[in-house]
Amino acid sequence: MSLKDQINTEKLPQHVAIIMDGNGRWAERHGEQRVFGHQNGVKSVRDTTEAAAELGIKFLTLYAFSTENWNRPVEEVNALMELLVHTIAQEKETLNKNNIRLLAIGDLDSLPGNCQAELAEAIKDTSKNTRMSLVLALSYSSRWEITNAMKKIAAGIKTGTISPENIDEKLISSSLTTNGIPDPELMIRTSGETRISNFLLWQLAYTELYFTEKLWPEFTKEEFYKAILDYQNRERRFGMVSAQISPTK
Repeated sequence: MSLKDQINTEKLPQHVAIIMDGNGRWAERHGEQRVFGHQNGVKSVRDTTEAAAELGIKFLTLYAFSTENWNRPVEEVNALMELLVHTIAQEKETLNKNNIRLLAIGDLDSLPGNCQAELAEAIKDTSKNTRMSLVLALSYSSRWEITNAMKKIAAGIKTGTISPENIDEKLISSSLTTNGIPDPELMIRTSGETRISNFLLWQLAYTELYFTEKLWPEFTKEEFYKAILDYQNRERRFGMVSAQISPTK
């Protein structure tokens, strides 16, 4: 039986988030410039998106570019931005064909103008698709997001639209860039690193974490299926005990 056939489609995570790591190391192992790894990572993005949609997962978030990535060499950042624009333009038709909606979170105003324009057009053109939402985290970091959320709440208090007594988890969640998107049940990170690197810190509170040694360009549909199967073999207790989750045990 194939890995895909072993997956219980009744127990799928609704939202999977992925830190796509290892493009640069993959390129160096092949004696190439780092940008070569980013170019080859696009295929893994395509395969993973297709696999998630085929299984019936409703949200897939990809950590594509962090606020810290702006500190990389200018040549690499420029190449990444060019690749981003090219990929969005190229994949828009495929997203529509597969009924996938594109969303983006992060400090989008910090992206180059042509990136913002291409992204806004793709988001608009795919806005009515319903099969799955593909969320790109661009110029994103969780500390940036939480800081902005706190500023919004503080401004609300200052104008009198928010009372300090009304600050709760629901208000904070609704002030984040992921408002309207459920928290991930599964977070995957490639490349063997075992950190979450400033990614969805609030939203990952109860998320199952899966780390693989595979570098991102090596991450295939089969690797995605392995992660889903691993998730399905875990017991999610949310602070309770096993007997409360499975009373028959």
